[in-house]
Order: sequence, then C-alpha cells, then structure tokens
Amino acid sequence: QLQAFGGGLVQAGGSLRLSCAASGRTLSNSCVGWFRQAPGKEREFVAAIRWSFGNTVYADYVKGRFTISRDKAKNTVYLQMNILQPGDTAVYYCAAGYGTILSMMPQMRAYDYWGQGTLVTVSS
Repeated sequence: QLQAFGGGLVQAGGSLRLSCAASGRTLSNSCVGWFRQAPGKEREFVAAIRWSFGNTVYADYVKGRFTISRDKAKNTVYLQMNILQPGDTAVYYCAAGYGTILSMMPQMRAYDYWGQGTLVTVSS
C-alpha cells in the first residue's frame, strides 16, 4: 500500500515536500513515480526514481524546480517542490512499478500500485 501526503495550500514561489510511504510492500527493485492531475485535465507524469540505483527522470515542466529522492531506511520517496506556480495545482499521486525499464518510467502503464493522492493548491 502506498500513501501520499504533504499537500496543502501555498503561495506562488513557495515550496512543499510530498512524501510517499510504502507499507506492507517493499520498494526494493521498484520504480516510484509521481503523477499529477489538475481539474478537467488528464493525469500527467511529474518525476520518477529507480529505487536501487537512484536514476531519476523529470518532466520538462518541473525540471530545475522539483527534486525526487528516496530514503531506503524509511521506505519512502519524496518530491521536493520549489518555486511553485499556479499551474502546479493538482492532486499528486505516487505509484510503484516493478521491472520498469528506464524509458518506461514516465508512462502510467508502467505502474501497478497507486496511492490515494494529495492535493496541492498554489495561489497567485
């Protein structure tokens, strides 16, 4: 089971850190991704990390502002979001997939397990 938390209301230019905690499931050999879905829009890729080697992939629209990382001891993945913009407002979901190759990391179909989502609202 994956649980995403850490969302909230923040002003433009501010920061938030989201957490994705896994319980009852090891993240070893997994790929963990963050996706987001804004009202009326399709879910889109944000960032992903391969648990074993730490390889990361980012969507162009968050590069340089967001950082994904993992804490193996806590079985948790983080998404540090800086310089937030109103366009970042969305429900953020974390997901885990196993056996995911690098090129598939931005694809939703590469992920089998999804958390419930946490709402991030950025005011202008």
